[in-house]
Order: sequence, then structure tokens, then C-alpha cells
Amino acid sequence: MTNLETDATASGAEAPLADLYRPYVASLNAYQFERLDTFVHSDVRINGEQGGLAAYRQGLAEVVVAFPDYHWRLDHLLVSGNWLAAKFTDFGTHLGTFLGVPPSGKTVRTFELAHYRFDHNKITEVWGTGFAQQLLEQVREP
Repeated sequence: MTNLETDATASGAEAPLADLYRPYVASLNAYQFERLDTFVHSDVRINGEQGGLAAYRQGLAEVVVAFPDYHWRLDHLLVSGNWLAAKFTDFGTHLGTFLGVPPSGKTVRTFELAHYRFDHNKITEVWGTGFAQQLLEQVREP
């Protein structure tokens, strides 16, 4: 296993996954969810469930509708075989309804860990922390 920082240059057999993943993150931050089929398999499994690409897109879209300046900052990558682990710091401003919570105007920051399995250069499985719960905790009234 090799630790690949976001500014590090990947090398050897692990380089392709990191090189596939960074443009995926860039498309997230550009809110180009229509491009996700370039990176994500149509039958992607999400936290062990057969969610599919449509559900994956919808989940991301719900975040950026509620937090229109949302940003995924990739802090670390770890690659092992066909698995990639990523650590993010995410942030944005709550300006739209999120999971039933009306806009609060609060700036949020979350830490996200995600594991991705790749097959044929596409993400086929995603396991992630419950960053939505972190967002809710920060935007709800005290």
C-alpha cells in the first residue's frame, strides 16, 4: 500500500487508480454530475446496497442544491489493488433545504472517509462515512 497525497505524483501500478480518481473529484467540484458515468459504473453499490448511478447522482445533487458552494477537498489517497481510500475535508454554506432542514445560512465543514472499488476503470462500489449526519448536526437549530 502506498500513501498518495493530493499533490504527490503517483507511480507504478497504483498510478492509474489515482489518475482516474482525481478527475472524478474535479467533476464533483464542478457539479458536473452528468459526467459521472465516465467514472462510475451504472450498477454502483453504495454502502453495500445496489443503489445505482441515478441514486448516486441524486445524493450528490441534493447536497449541492442545499449547499451551492459545496466543495470536496481531497486530503489523502491510499491505493491498494483495485481499492482506493480517500479522506476529504468538505465545506459549504447551507442556503437550501437539506433533508427537511430549511436554510440556516451556516457554514459547515465535515470530514469524510470513502472507500472505492474499481473494476474496468470505473467505480463499482463505494463505502463512506455518514457525512450527511455531520451536515445535519451543524445546520439544525441548537
